[in-house]
Amino acid sequence: MTRERLAVLLTLALALPLGYTFARALSDGAVRHRETVLRTVFGDERFEALRDGQGGFPHYLGDDLSVPDFSLRTRDGRTVRMRDLRGKVVVLNFWSTTCPPCLEELPTLEELGQIAGRWGDVEVVAISTDADWATVAPFLPPRPHVTHLLDPTKEVVSGAFGTRLYPETWLIDRDGIVRVRFDGARDWSDPLTVSLLESLR
Repeated sequence: MTRERLAVLLTLALALPLGYTFARALSDGAVRHRETVLRTVFGDERFEALRDGQGGFPHYLGDDLSVPDFSLRTRDGRTVRMRDLRGKVVVLNFWSTTCPPCLEELPTLEELGQIAGRWGDVEVVAISTDADWATVAPFLPPRPHVTHLLDPTKEVVSGAFGTRLYPETWLIDRDGIVRVRFDGARDWSDPLTVSLLESLR
């Protein structure tokens, strides 16, 4: 065997393990970077429990749950179908006017709707389970940045999604996969929450 060939083989023998180790480090770093926001939101212990499939109340974290399809109308009679939102990240919020925490977080959803409007690839949708638009209207801004829908029979909210307590918010990726569900109120304009949405875009 020539010296040159031996040198090449030795170089490969050293370079391959180093290359593999470097690639693994990059991959692990990317995963850790994606996890940082969720770890901050949930806390390390709860994040790891959710990641390991120990879901339950509160919250859900995963990538194996497809969002149920549904069809509901806006206040002006336009039909919104979940399947038509494919290709966008969707923030799907369930609420009621009889739920004080829902009303407290509603303005922050509106702020998030404004931010999402600038992005163009995130849709904020809020579904009320109240009886009619007359009940809901006093709580909505004149020109909302959120797509508001009404589900008075709870066929979608309780029937399709299984939601019983409000507020509950689902974050759905571009492929219609539920990535995160938050149980309870949040400040949706909080920079950490905005960063979480940006990580899904």
